[in-house]
Amino acid sequence: MALERLRSLARMAASFVHSRWCLRFRSRAQLEAWQRRQLQRFLREVLPRAPRFHDLAGTPLQQLPHMDKPLLMAQFAACITRGIELQPALDVALRAEQSRDFAPLLGEFTVGLSSGTSGHRGVFLVSAEERERWAGTLLAHTLPHTLLRHLLPWQAPLRIAFFLRANSRLYTTLASRRIDFAFHDLLLGVDAALPTLERQQPDVLVAPATVLRGLAEAKLAGRLRIAPRHLVSVAEVLEPADADLIEQAFGRRPAQIYQASEGFLGYSCEQGNLHLNESHLHIEAEWLDAEQRRFQPVITDFSRTTQTIVRYRLNDVLRLAPQPCPCGRVERTIEAIEGRADEVLWLPALDGGELRPLYPDLVRRALTTAAAEIREWSIRQQGMTWQLGLLADDPERQRPAIEQALGSLFEQQRVRPAQLQFGPWQAPETGAKRRRLLLEQRPQEPACTS
Repeated sequence: MALERLRSLARMAASFVHSRWCLRFRSRAQLEAWQRRQLQRFLREVLPRAPRFHDLAGTPLQQLPHMDKPLLMAQFAACITRGIELQPALDVALRAEQSRDFAPLLGEFTVGLSSGTSGHRGVFLVSAEERERWAGTLLAHTLPHTLLRHLLPWQAPLRIAFFLRANSRLYTTLASRRIDFAFHDLLLGVDAALPTLERQQPDVLVAPATVLRGLAEAKLAGRLRIAPRHLVSVAEVLEPADADLIEQAFGRRPAQIYQASEGFLGYSCEQGNLHLNESHLHIEAEWLDAEQRRFQPVITDFSRTTQTIVRYRLNDVLRLAPQPCPCGRVERTIEAIEGRADEVLWLPALDGGELRPLYPDLVRRALTTAAAEIREWSIRQQGMTWQLGLLADDPERQRPAIEQALGSLFEQQRVRPAQLQFGPWQAPETGAKRRRLLLEQRPQEPACTS
């Protein structure tokens, strides 16, 4: 066990060194030459091991078929190089969701369950070696120079506090003697984490943008006393107003990680600009405008060897920056992720206190986990009323499971239940951005009592 742990740390360290210092390209042409070599190796050695691509060995990348989450789930076993079926993987993921114990593996594989912005449930597999490479790459691209000394054996360990809806072996791979990693389950609410945060005093604080904003509000109100030296926004779009408030509270502008179950897609450089992770991914742009500024990314991850992500079309809409980044990196710079912004919904606390936020991923997860047969859905909040629009073969059959799941969410978050009103899902107007969660009117603030 000790020897295997040592090997694991060695692989993570090698990935860190390689990603941080070796994969720094002097020109775009040099980066693209690296990508071509990696793609040739991937297409020749890895891809034919997946049944879906067995007969396509030697086919150029541009001639391979596109894929997305519904196709990946429909052909799950055919896209895996290790002979794993969907149902055993789904069983592991659902047990973890229900028990909140994310440690169990499927053999050596970490199983992830994700609904994503589209609302479609997805299952993703990562091997032990892929976890280790991912951890090294993530640290290499996101850890500021000022915090590198904490990785040395004679320094205090690096303290990382991490907020997300679900934990994973993918994240806890970071934990070691040099890294004090603390996961905070958003199902428990942000307030429940405040005492633990103060005890840990994290150097690095990682959370969705709306959670970072909630923590910033707690600090400004005097309910939280921490001074992290690096803040990272994940899982949601970091809007300027949120970034301003977070910087006001903590004195630092948050960086961003563009991460999805499909892969580690992007990161903020020292200038605060978001770069695509093109040293590990090949990203085709499906342009959405004549100016070629907005595009839908189609990714091929040539660093993964278990679950093949090949010409995978993401639902996100990205906007390129008009100028190269001053940091000198040749990877493309993203000015904004336009298609992933969500609204936070609010309900009064059961104890009669202030309104409490229900973060978008919690609501999305409750709905999509409860009713897998829903094809489209939306929630519009007007005060204490939530108007749910559903598109399914039999919407009425989905209602009891949805009511139970949202009731459990309200109970977990200790808020007054919203009144649920069901109706048909309305498609957005042509060209309009789809909004699954829309806050039209907050509930009235509870009256103050003396």
